[in-house]
This record gives sequence, C-alpha cells and structure tokens, in this order.
Amino acid sequence: MPMNTATRSSAKSKAEHGTSLRIAFQKIRELIVHGRLAPGTWIVEVAVAKKLGMSRTPVRSAIQWLQREGYVIEHKHRSKSRMEVAPLTKEDAAELYSIIGAIEGLAGRRIASLPKAERLEIIAKLKAVNNQLRAISKEKSARHAGIFDSDREFHRVVIHAGGGPRLIALHGAIEPQAERYWRLYASSILSNLHLSIAEHDEIIAAISSGDPDRVERGLKMNWHNGCDRLAQVIDVFGEHGSW
Repeated sequence: MPMNTATRSSAKSKAEHGTSLRIAFQKIRELIVHGRLAPGTWIVEVAVAKKLGMSRTPVRSAIQWLQREGYVIEHKHRSKSRMEVAPLTKEDAAELYSIIGAIEGLAGRRIASLPKAERLEIIAKLKAVNNQLRAISKEKSARHAGIFDSDREFHRVVIHAGGGPRLIALHGAIEPQAERYWRLYASSILSNLHLSIAEHDEIIAAISSGDPDRVERGLKMNWHNGCDRLAQVIDVFGEHGSW
C-alpha cells in the first residue's frame, strides 16, 4: 500500500534526525577523543550545539548515546545533575585494553587458521607497518602522530583480516575510547616503543606458525603490556578528569 503524504513526511523526518544524530555523535566523540573536550569538562548542550552549528535535539540524543558508550558520565550533585566528559583512569584503561585484547585475540585465532598463502599476505602487511614503527623508534623523534597511526594500522590489519562484522563493529566502538589515552599520554610512549615492536614481531611469528593459541596469547599480551606501560605513565602524570 502506498504511503500517504503524512507517512512519507514522518519517515523523511526520522531519517533526517537519524543522520543528524550520527553526525552529532561522531563530531562530539572526535572532540572528546582528540582532547578538545578534556576529561572532566562539563558538557553544556547549548554551547556544543552552537559550536557544531546544529540544533539541540540531535546534540541531546548524541550526548545520551555517548553516555551509553562511556565517553560521557552523569555527575549528580544534590538535586541537580550534569553531563561531563568521562575521566581517564587506570581502572578504565585496564578494562578497555582487556576488551580490545580479547576481541583481537578472537580475530587472531581465525587468522592462524587461514591457508598459508593468505597468512603470508597478512604477514607482509603487518611487517610493513611494524617496520614503520621500527624506523620511528630508531629516529628517536617526536613523531607521536606517526606512532599512533602505524600502531593503529597494525591492529586494524589484524581485526579486518580475522574478524567478522560483529567483531569489527565491537572493535570500532571500543578503539576510539582507548585512543583518548594514547593521545593524552603520547609524549611518554616513545621510550618504550621498542617493547611494543618486539611484541608485534611475536604476533607475526605466531601467525606464520599457524598456532591459534600463540596468536591469541600474543595479541592479548601486547594489550596487557601496553596497559601496564600506560599505568606507569599515569602514575607519573596523574589521572585526568577524576576531580
């Protein structure tokens, strides 16, 4: 049965709201991940809407969505409440890193079970990315963005080569939350970069051997050790937004 004018108008309105909501979510999340909305910042709906050039309705819904995903928390004080950018803490980092390690571990197991020819193609990509990190490490420069981009690419090769649509979606939802930590504490990562490179080498060797347990263990350990290294930095510089 054909839709009447009112039904078509309602469907169009819902579609437009859905698009605006996704745009607002992505833009606010980017502000949070890149530190332009710092941990602990009070989120003023009107100000955010004005900054984004959007109406308050999709911004309000986006903030609620961000709360469900852990980027925003509700801070209650007596009879009032307000939304704040979630703090960066060791406890939160440990949870995030363990989740990502588990997701990538599952993807790694699938990679290890692929035919050798397919594994060799994946290995070639991983080696190329890890060599980029090795070059940065040898330069001892402050190319923090380069470190992040290459490290992220290494793990994205793993998840896209071995993950199905659900694993990829889960990884995509969690990864930006971990990125918040990297971007804030990046200046202290370079000195330990060689450790992560060595762990990547072990992951590559495990994939080459076709051993699912070894691959999963290597990926989980990389994230576990990365979290330990991050915790040491947080101990020095302090947690952010936990006031």
